[in-house]
This record gives sequence, C-alpha cells and structure tokens, in this order.
Amino acid sequence: MADFHLVVDKAAGGLAGQIAREVREAVRSGRLLPGTRLPATRDLARDLGVSRGVVVEAYEQLVAEGFLESKTGAGTRVAAGAGRQAAPGHTAGEGESRPHYGHRPTSPDLGLFPRQAWLAAVRHVLATLPNDALDYGDPGGVPALRRELAAYLGRVRAADTSPDDVVVVTGVAQGLSLVVQALVRERGREIVLAVEDPTSVRQLPLLRRAGADTVPVPVDGEGIVVGKLPAGADAVLVTPAHQYPTGVVLSPARRAALAEWAARTGALVLEDDYDAEFRFDRDPVGCLQGLAPDRVVLAGSVSKALAPGLRLGWIAAPPRVARAVRLARGELDLGSPVIDQYALAHLIAAGAYDRHLRRMRREYRRRRDALVAALAEHLPWVAVRGISAGLHLYAEPDGDPARLVAAARAAGLSAEVVTSACGSPGLVIGFARLPAHRVTEAVRTLAALAPAAD
Repeated sequence: MADFHLVVDKAAGGLAGQIAREVREAVRSGRLLPGTRLPATRDLARDLGVSRGVVVEAYEQLVAEGFLESKTGAGTRVAAGAGRQAAPGHTAGEGESRPHYGHRPTSPDLGLFPRQAWLAAVRHVLATLPNDALDYGDPGGVPALRRELAAYLGRVRAADTSPDDVVVVTGVAQGLSLVVQALVRERGREIVLAVEDPTSVRQLPLLRRAGADTVPVPVDGEGIVVGKLPAGADAVLVTPAHQYPTGVVLSPARRAALAEWAARTGALVLEDDYDAEFRFDRDPVGCLQGLAPDRVVLAGSVSKALAPGLRLGWIAAPPRVARAVRLARGELDLGSPVIDQYALAHLIAAGAYDRHLRRMRREYRRRRDALVAALAEHLPWVAVRGISAGLHLYAEPDGDPARLVAAARAAGLSAEVVTSACGSPGLVIGFARLPAHRVTEAVRTLAALAPAAD
C-alpha cells in the first residue's frame, strides 16, 4: 500500500466527495501512478478520522469513473491507463528535450549482473554491520572497501597504492572531475588537460565544467604520441589498457616516455583504467600507476564489471591528491552509500567478484569472436581494430560512418560514430549485450542494409 498526501475539511461537509476529488486530482496529476495500491478503506478512514463508509463511498465513485479498480484479495489500485496522458502524437514540444541515458556500445550485459552474489553480499552486510557503520562516515569511502580495493588493484593491476590513498567515488567520471577540481584549486586557475584524440566525447563536458581546458593529442598504433603533448600541460588523461575508442594498448616505450614526461614537467597523469577487466587474447599489462605512483592517478569502477547503475568507482592517487579529492567529496555530497560499499567489499573479499569476472571474460570473448567472424564474412570492406580487450571494436569503413551506424542500429547492433580532430572518423560497435548467435544474425542483417550505407 502507498501512503499519499490527502487533505479533507471536516467542517465543510461532503467528505466522500472531498476524498474522491483529492484522489482524482492525484491520479490526473501523476502523483498516483497506474497500478499504485491505495490504503485499505479502514486504514484510510482511521488516518483521516472519518467513518469507513465515507471512504468506501469515495472509492466506489472513483471505480465507477474508471480512476480506480478493485479486486477481491488484491485491494484497490489506480486503474491502468488512468492519469496524466500526453496529447495525441505528442513527443517533445518546443524547448523540451529527451535526454538519453544508457545502452552505449561500451555497455555490459545487464542481464548477467550477478544478482544472487550481490544479494548474498547485501544480506551478509545487513546481518553483520554494526549500527554505527550506518552513520555519516569518511567521505573518501568506508575503510573495508578501501582496504579491499587497494589489495585488489595491487594483485590484479600491479598498482602501488595503500588504503589511505584510495578514494571511493561514484564512478570514473566523478573521480576525474574531482581530480581536475583539486588541480584547479591548487593552481588557482583553469588547468590545461591533454586528452587523447580520438576520445570519448561524453567525458569532455564534465572535464571542462570542472575547470579543464582540453587539448587533443593524437593517438597512433602505440597509443598517445607523447612527443606531441602540449608545453605547459598540467595533466594528461589516458586510457592505456585499452584506448577508447581505437583499442590500442599503450606500448612499453610510450609508457616509459609518459612517466618520464610527468616526472620532468611535474604534470599529473590521469589513468582511466578503461576495459582493463576484459582482456581476451593478449598478455596482461599492468597499470601505468604502478610505474609512477607519485605522478599517476588511477581511476576505475565496476560499471563494466557489474553495472553502471551501481555508481561505484575509485581513484588511487598520490597522497596529496587523495587528500584533496577526499576533501572535495566531503564538500560535495558526503560520500557514497555505505551499504553498497560494504557489499562490494564483501564481494571482493569472498572471491565472488573474481569468479564473476572470469565468467564474463569467457562469455564476452564468445560474443567478440562472433562479431569479428561475422564482419569478416559479410562485410570484409570494414577494417576492424581494437579487439584484444574490451566490450566494443573499432571499425574503419570504406564509406560514411554515420550511414553505416544507422544501418547497424537498424540491424540491432549498438554503434556510434567517433570523430577525431587529428584523423578520419570511424565507428565503435558494441557486442556485450547480444548473445553470440544474435550477433551473427545482426551482422547478416547489417550486410543486407550495408549497400545503402556504403
């Protein structure tokens, strides 16, 4: 049953009519949604201080009008189809917008989220967590999760960090934004931030809003071209494990050159550990942070490994940066939900997180293999790159990428155009959300549509 705000004036009389009018308006305005179960007549009468017969009369009137429906054993609910309706043919009026969130080519298969393991972790937390742990805590994250993350990053990513230098954030986007804000505060001005080109256009507005003047630096077959980093740059943002969108892995020579550049200039390297969890057929590569822990901020999250909607991520940073980000987090929103943090800590400690990732690597590799094979068979004129890791591939078609993206989407594939200031456009195609047989079917459909996109 749903409680809702309802006011009656007992001195005015006509109580049943007042109740009916209040409920009717709540349904029309959208405050009570279709399917919402209303309080039982006896309970609502007691809450309002009126006789049950008054409430029964109001409910019966609303059932007759089609606003409510009542079934024996199921109670009284707002009727399906009742409530605020859009005008016929209305989508979005002048000045309105329809923001779209989710289902990007880089999105994981949310149907494979480990619900049972997560439920077990939450149950464990609720059964064992002391009451004091539910109070306001360290905005940098609960100690248990920071300990587990520091150990995990050292074990899996060869990171050189400690729990004190790990800060829990809502995701990579927030982590990077807070680091930029900390640098702006430290320098007292907008900072110059070098970014890979091409890169994710979704990140750039966040970074600019945080106070960064972004400068594109080209990426080639070995990763970011260190020799073209702008003079006076305060920081550089890189995705060395699996560059987005090209899929290039930063070469050992470039890694060393980038670490040397940071040490020489005093700049900070922001390492987005993008797609590091999903390596298929290449040797493991440790994080850049492990080479230069005093100059590199490592940012990661569970958005690909578990689900973006959890909004759980972290940074591992030099001590002064970690302190500044923890302070900024405290000033912003007082930290992340503690129960979810403890649940993730338990998931990692119990080994369930590692087991889930192993399963997902096998499944995503099957889907990747199906997409690559189908493209090679049905669209051989599309050059494919960046397939050794991650949840997407990078394609360079012989033709207009935008038209091929439209055809790919029509075929059921998730795809988008990638633009570059330094090179020709390409496109990314995701494979994580489609089982292998559906990937193959989608590419066949794309091949039938491709002549119009060629």
